[in-house]
Amino acid sequence: MTSKSLKSHYETVVVGGGQAGLSASYYLTQAGIDHIVIEKKTAAHKWKTERWDAFCLVTPNYQCLLPDHPYDGTDPHGFMVKDEIVAYLDRFIAKVKAPILEHTEVRLVEPVGDGFRVETSAGTVTANSIILATSLYANPFIPRAGEKLPEAILQVHTADYRNPQSLPDGAVMVVGSGQSGCQIAEDLHLAGRKVHLVTGNAPRCARFYRGRDVVAWLTDIGQYDITIAHDGMQKKKHDTNHYLTGRDGGRDIDLRQFALEGMHLYGRMDTVSGGKMIFRPNLKENLDEADRVYNSINAMIDRYITEKNIEAAPPSVYQLLWQPSVKI
Repeated sequence: MTSKSLKSHYETVVVGGGQAGLSASYYLTQAGIDHIVIEKKTAAHKWKTERWDAFCLVTPNYQCLLPDHPYDGTDPHGFMVKDEIVAYLDRFIAKVKAPILEHTEVRLVEPVGDGFRVETSAGTVTANSIILATSLYANPFIPRAGEKLPEAILQVHTADYRNPQSLPDGAVMVVGSGQSGCQIAEDLHLAGRKVHLVTGNAPRCARFYRGRDVVAWLTDIGQYDITIAHDGMQKKKHDTNHYLTGRDGGRDIDLRQFALEGMHLYGRMDTVSGGKMIFRPNLKENLDEADRVYNSINAMIDRYITEKNIEAAPPSVYQLLWQPSVKI
């Protein structure tokens, strides 16, 4: 990584210095294209400053394939924890030596003639092309209903959560059952905290099925080869990631099992009124849909195994462990 000051013009400006922006810089350098990466904070900072202590990958290490920097550890089928991910990225940053301007905010990008005008906190430049590498999750989303909660209730976004010990004593409500919400709920649950989980429409996926990690099966089937040409990215871009975990070698996240162990589950949060949270009566629907996706992925793997005549462990279908007793 090389620290840069701004010139007046670049062939390409890359907005965002995470792994996507740094990867773009690698390929631009290989092609001899004059460019700069502009990063609001520091390169790949979110992995260092916005992940909880027990964070780990949910896909196997061998899928870490940054350009000219594949996973180089001793556990390709494992799941790197936070410090290992940071070390892997730091090695990539050192290798790429991207021309990056850190601590610089991009305030405006607008078309001008055949190119673009880029207004930043360090000045204005022009460019022939722009690469936006800011991710879909650049800004924390906090439900507006949270504004109506009593001030005495501490509200913490996932970017600021670190561990159960960092929260005040007492019960914790986690709003959202995507990957982060489910994994943080599990983190609190394993620490013995009383957890209330507000569910959404996130699907789930098995960790292992028929003797292999499901990711390995999906790789063979070709699910990770889907491109913009196939999908237009309109659906994939807005899909919620399936919840599962790589913690302790990897396992399913089963909210019904958590309920049997004492976790309280709710439907989607609607609003807060009179200091009370109001939920939609769709918990059963949310759980059933997540399990439907879980079983449909396994069924797709079953079909692939049959078509390719592959020897594998026997098939199975997830059976419900628990159902809500009332509509919540």
